[in-house]
Amino acid sequence: MEEAGKYPFTRGIYEDMYRGRLWTMRQYAGLGSARETNKRFQYLLSQGQTGLSVAFHLPTQLGYDSDHPLAIGEIGRAGVAVDTLKDMEILFKNIPLDKDKISTSMTINATAPILLAMYIALAKKQGVPLEKLEGTIQNDILKEYIARNAYIFPPSPSIRLVGDIFEYCVRNMPKWNMISISGYHIREAGSTAVQEVAFTLANAIEYMNLAKSRGLDLTAFGQRVSFFFAGHNNFLEEIAKFRAARRLWAKIMRERFNMQDNRACQLRFHVQTCGHTLTMEQPLNNIVRTTIQALAAVLGGAQSLHTNSFDEAYATPSEEAVLVALRTQQIIAYESGIAAAVDPAGGSYYIESLTDIIESQANTYIAEIDKLGGAVSAIEQGYIQREIQNSSFFNQKEIWEGRKVVVGVNKFQSDYQGMKKITKISPKVAERQIKFLAAIRRKRNQTKVDATLKSLERVARSNDNIMPVLIECVENYATIGEICSVLRSVFGKYKR
Repeated sequence: MEEAGKYPFTRGIYEDMYRGRLWTMRQYAGLGSARETNKRFQYLLSQGQTGLSVAFHLPTQLGYDSDHPLAIGEIGRAGVAVDTLKDMEILFKNIPLDKDKISTSMTINATAPILLAMYIALAKKQGVPLEKLEGTIQNDILKEYIARNAYIFPPSPSIRLVGDIFEYCVRNMPKWNMISISGYHIREAGSTAVQEVAFTLANAIEYMNLAKSRGLDLTAFGQRVSFFFAGHNNFLEEIAKFRAARRLWAKIMRERFNMQDNRACQLRFHVQTCGHTLTMEQPLNNIVRTTIQALAAVLGGAQSLHTNSFDEAYATPSEEAVLVALRTQQIIAYESGIAAAVDPAGGSYYIESLTDIIESQANTYIAEIDKLGGAVSAIEQGYIQREIQNSSFFNQKEIWEGRKVVVGVNKFQSDYQGMKKITKISPKVAERQIKFLAAIRRKRNQTKVDATLKSLERVARSNDNIMPVLIECVENYATIGEICSVLRSVFGKYKR
């Protein structure tokens, strides 16, 4: 039986796994305004969280300022409102960005270059050299067209922006993970475990080809690719899924991209427990669901983990629920004994055979996607979306018909009346954010803003890397909406 830390890494990417270093406990958080989210960050760090993960509200994800008509009703509700660099400054107030003290993950895709530019500008203000910045930006636009629909521009210019981030980070940010290829949202959209692995790795192949087309060193690039998977309820299947994904990716890198460097063949991944498995009915049951999912992630060898809060089916997580979620990870890490063993599920007949089955079936999907011309072509033809939709329908049908049990929903119901206390985002958050944005516009140098936005339009129409001019734009407090308005005028807006 193969050993952990050796190709193809079925048993883990490190020889000693958690005996050498625990996974990063990275709770996903975004709460109303930057000021409120900073307080939540400070609280989580004081309670033992070891990495930050930023949730942005939908207007920021879609390139609209908080005072845009389309932002009404959404300000601060699904994450933190970030309109300008000033919001980013407040968001990370008293949180040093150098790698020895904090690692940041930003879950952002269509507007990833702009948010990364803000983070870079903030690092400069803190006096932190870019080569010391450690963290991850999701930057996975393909999964938006597949599963989540938080896109802005058509695929071609969107992929160009992904490539610009690749190039900039390779040259300037050697510790930064420039993409986190996400299967999480594919699973949340209703895919099976096999489809989650297959479609995620098919997208990863597309990004590797993009890096190759940009002339990047694939060995160096491969060492900085990371992945993001869901942790679902089927405990044994999930353990096998993570093992299969790791082995399959190692083989893809070795056989398809001729990657001889072992580190570049390692699949490093973050797991978030599965949001759509959480129920409004009997919400305390969600603590148990999350624990099972987190255990599967740890037994599967995750490098980073987020545990969902039990009240997320109702609202933005409360401080109490977030603390329970973090304590769940800490109890697994420090009390369960699991971290003392390397791949403790390895060698089980069922786990090993299921790992083989998932790898084989995922490979079949990838071969079909290859026949269609790769992930982008398969997305444009609707193949991947149809496969996920079919799986989602059959799963829901099983629940409706009672053939699949969801405790508290279609079996073992009670007369539970709902959460007595939930987190509510006050309407005043939106009012304050809009006033704050107006004040920034009054105080900034509008002549410089106009000049940088004009430069942005010029660069967007060229083949030059867009990151330097984006950094210049945000340093002059151009808003995310103003920047995206320029880019929409050049790239267009994607409509299905």
